[in-house]
Amino acid sequence: MRFELKRLRHVMFAALLTARLSSPAAAELPAAIFGESLSVSANNDLELLKEEETVSIASRYEQPISQAPSNVYVVTDEDIRQSGATDLPTVLRRIPGLEVMQMTGADFNVSARGDNQPFANKMLVMVDGRSIYLDVQGNVFWKSLPITLPEIKRIEVLKGPASAMYGFNAFDGVINIITKSPEEMKGTTLQFGGGEQGTISSAAVQAGTVGKFGYRLSIGRDQTQQWRDGDALAFRSHKFNVQTDYALSSTSKLQLSGGVVESNRYDGQVGEVTSNSIRPSFSYANAVYEHGAFLIRAWWSGYTDHATINPVPQLAGLLSVTDRNGVSTNPFSGNTYNVDVQHALNLGTTNRLLYGANYRHNSLSSPAIDQFSRENRLGLFLQDEWRATAAITIVAGLRYDLHTQINGTWSPRLAILYQPVEGHTFHLSGSAAYRPPTLFESHQDQRVTTTIPTGLPFPSSISSTVPVTGATGLAPEQTSSYEAGYQGWYWKHRLRIRADLFYNHISDLIGSRPLAGGASAFVNDPGSADIYGGEAGIEFLASRWLSGFANYAYEEIGQSFSGTVRRGAPRSKVSAGVRTEWENGLSGEVSYYYVGAATYPIAQSFSLLANIPTTGVTTPGDRVGSYNLLNLRAGYRFWQQKAAAGYMRDAEVAVSVFNALNDEHKEHPLGDLIGRRVMGWLTLRF
Repeated sequence: MRFELKRLRHVMFAALLTARLSSPAAAELPAAIFGESLSVSANNDLELLKEEETVSIASRYEQPISQAPSNVYVVTDEDIRQSGATDLPTVLRRIPGLEVMQMTGADFNVSARGDNQPFANKMLVMVDGRSIYLDVQGNVFWKSLPITLPEIKRIEVLKGPASAMYGFNAFDGVINIITKSPEEMKGTTLQFGGGEQGTISSAAVQAGTVGKFGYRLSIGRDQTQQWRDGDALAFRSHKFNVQTDYALSSTSKLQLSGGVVESNRYDGQVGEVTSNSIRPSFSYANAVYEHGAFLIRAWWSGYTDHATINPVPQLAGLLSVTDRNGVSTNPFSGNTYNVDVQHALNLGTTNRLLYGANYRHNSLSSPAIDQFSRENRLGLFLQDEWRATAAITIVAGLRYDLHTQINGTWSPRLAILYQPVEGHTFHLSGSAAYRPPTLFESHQDQRVTTTIPTGLPFPSSISSTVPVTGATGLAPEQTSSYEAGYQGWYWKHRLRIRADLFYNHISDLIGSRPLAGGASAFVNDPGSADIYGGEAGIEFLASRWLSGFANYAYEEIGQSFSGTVRRGAPRSKVSAGVRTEWENGLSGEVSYYYVGAATYPIAQSFSLLANIPTTGVTTPGDRVGSYNLLNLRAGYRFWQQKAAAGYMRDAEVAVSVFNALNDEHKEHPLGDLIGRRVMGWLTLRF
C-alpha cells in the first residue's frame, strides 16, 4: 500500500509538471536553467584541462606539440610574467636539458645538452622566425633583444640539431621568440620594474587595429649594475620596435617591422682570457608575405660595436689585446641580408610536403680583422610528413647548404612518431647539423702583448708581442644526434609526463691554439665528444588556482678534445615550480633550480704565467660547485575592467626575488659571483 501511494505521488507530480510546462513561458525556464548548468559545468571542466600547445618551430608550420618531429618545449607569456625575471635566460632555466650560464650582469651563454661554453655559438635564436644569432661573430646578445618582455607571446625551444630545416647554426637547437599580434595586445601596456643592483626593466607598448590594418609600437629601457661591483654599471640599453600587419584577404597578409637596440654599456662578453667592455647596437627591417601555405620573408640586420678588449682581472697588467696598429678599442660593423621562401602542399590525404630556399649575405668590417670580409650562403630544403598508418607518422627532411668558405653540406633528419592511443606519443629521431666558421674566426688579425715583471730595478719588465689570427681553411663544426622520447596525458588531461634519451656526437670544433713562435690561430680540434643522457619531467594543473612543473636532466660526456674546446657541463640538474592564481587578484610563483658541480677548461695562458713567480698569477680552479637557485614572485591585480574594444584592462603590482636563498655562486670559473636581487613591479594595461 505504501509503495502504491508513493508511486501515485510520483505520477501526480509528473502530471503537474507537465501541465506547468504547457505554457511557452514556463517551458523556457527549466531549459534555460539546464543550459546554464551545462555551460558552467563545461567551463569548469575546461578550466581544469591543460591545453596541448601548438608549435611551428619543428616543421616551420603550426602543429600540435605531440606531433612535432623534434623535442620541443614552450614557455608562455604567463611563465615570463609569473617568473619576475628581467631576462629570458633566467626563464629558460625551467626547460630540462637547456644549459644556462651567467657570466656577468650582462653576459649569458645558452646552449643545450652539455655543449655550453663562454662565447656560446651553437644555438640558433630567432624572433618571429628572423634570426638574431650574429652570424659574423657567432653569438647572441641575450640582454639586447629587439623586443620588450610584455610583447612576447611564447617561446618555442627545440633541443637537438635542426639544420635540416634552418641550415647553419641550428647546432644544439633553436629558440624562436614569438611576439603578440596587434589584436592580442590591443591598448596601451606600461611596465616598470626596479630594484637591487641598480636594476631597471621598463617597457611601453601601444597596439591596435583599424579595419584590416594592425600596429604595435614599443619602447624599452633596461639596466643593471655589476655583480662584482654594485657601484659600477654592467648594462644599459634603449630599444624601439614597430610592427604592422595588413590583411590583404582572408588567406593572405603582409607584415612589416623594424627596430633598433642601442646598448651604451655591456659588461662582457667573457672569453678564455678576456673580459670585454663593449657597446653593441643592433637595427633591423623585416618584411613577410603569407598567402595560405606560401611564405616569403626578407630582412636586413645591422650590427655596430665599439669593443675594448680587456684581460680578465686575474691577468690585468700582464696581457693586452690590440688590433695590428696597437689600438685596444676597435669599431665593428656587420650587415646581414636574408631572403626565405617556403611552400607546403598536401599530396593526397596522407602526405604533407614542405620545400623552400634561403639566401643570406654577411659582411664584417673592423681593424681587428685582416680585411673587409663577406660571405654568401644558399640553402635548399625539403621535408615530407607521411601518415603511414593511423598510429605511425614518418617525417623525413633533407637540406643542402652552400657557403663561400666551405664545401657544400647535407643535413638530414628522420623521425618516426608512434601514437598507439590518443594522448600518448613515442618518437625516435636522428639528425645532423653544422656550424661554419664565422667571418671573425676566418679573418681575425689582432696582437697580444705579454708584459712580465722581472723583479729588478732595470729592466722592470720584459714584453713580447705575438699575432692572433684567423684561418680561411677551417672546416665546419659537426654534430649528429639520436633521440628517443615519450609524452603522454593523464588525470583527465591535467597531467603531462615527458621523458627523452639522447646521444650526440660532436667533432671538428673550432678553437684558438698556440702555434710555433708563440702566435695563435683558429684551428679545427682533431678530437671529438660523445654526450649522452636523458630528461624527464611533469607539468600539472591541480586546480583552477594551482599548477606546477618538475623535471630532471642528466648527462655524461666522453671526449678526446683538448684545450679550451673541451666540453663541460653539470651532470645533474633539477627544476621545479608551483604557481597560484586566485580570483581575488592574488598570484604567486615559487621556482627552484639545482645545478650540479661542473668542470670547465681553463686557458693555457694562466698556467704558463703562474709558472713565473714574478707575475703573481694563480691558475683558477677549473671546477665550479653546485648551487641552489630559489626564485620567488608575489603579485596582486588590484584593478580589472573590460574595455569597450573587448580586451581586459588591468593593473598589477608585484615583488620578485632572484636567488632568494642568497646562494652566492659562480656558473663558470671566470664568471662573477652571483647573489640575490629583489625587484618591485608595476604593470598597467588600458
